[in-house]
Amino acid sequence: SKRDQQDGLAFWSKQNSLKNNFDLLNNIEKTKPEKEEDGTTNRPPPRIIIIGGPASGKGTQCEYITSKYNIIHLSTGEILRDAVRKNDNSRICRSAKHYMDRGELLPDEVMIEIVSNRLKEDDCQKHGWLLDGFPRTKAQAEHLFSSSKTAGAVKATVADVIIIMNVPDKELIDRVVGRRIDPITGKIYHIKYKPPPTEEIIRNRLIQRSDDTLEKMKLRLENFHRHLSCIRTCMAETSSATSMVEINGSGSPEIIAAKIAAAIDSKVGHCCKVVL
Repeated sequence: SKRDQQDGLAFWSKQNSLKNNFDLLNNIEKTKPEKEEDGTTNRPPPRIIIIGGPASGKGTQCEYITSKYNIIHLSTGEILRDAVRKNDNSRICRSAKHYMDRGELLPDEVMIEIVSNRLKEDDCQKHGWLLDGFPRTKAQAEHLFSSSKTAGAVKATVADVIIIMNVPDKELIDRVVGRRIDPITGKIYHIKYKPPPTEEIIRNRLIQRSDDTLEKMKLRLENFHRHLSCIRTCMAETSSATSMVEINGSGSPEIIAAKIAAAIDSKVGHCCKVVL
């Protein structure tokens, strides 16, 4: 999501620019499906889910992954907005609009159907997909992982691999709570990692985003760990065919990106859990 990208980039802004980070990834060979003698590919496009806490750098890694594999990046927020914009008067779109207009969370059955429908569309079928923000509840996780082992399940909605970015809570809190924003220029600073200019007029006008406080961050992390626990439990209980890869999310974005790329390349089409 946009907020995830801001969270990650705020912390890493003292590193090279995002463009330079992408340039560094040129050292990681673009993934090309293997071809048969007749020129057809024998490897389907990747289907990936990425999970990470607030300020984990997940947004930055999503950009790396979509660039390397040329797949469709889908956030749940974008999927919902697109579904409502279509205004096709379908039952599911009317239902989604009803809850969104009232500012309410969508019921699991509505969310599941909308996400599943999006994953079956032609662009996702052709290029593969990277899903960000789903599943978030026990019901969503149960649907996802029970579908992955159901005979005759629609392959379009089954993930090959789940990437989990592990970053200690203390580090995530440090990244977020120290962030400051210049309301005039929109620039993001960090009191430890990217201090603002010394000019007093700039320092005096800096603000802290309302959800960047210690209390709000602890609540966000509590929700994240609850969701992640549901996912782990459901995968274990359903003996899901989806691979789970745990990535150490502390370190430079380039190194993390290389680990994720290696994990995707080695685990697509296989079923096991590894820790990097």
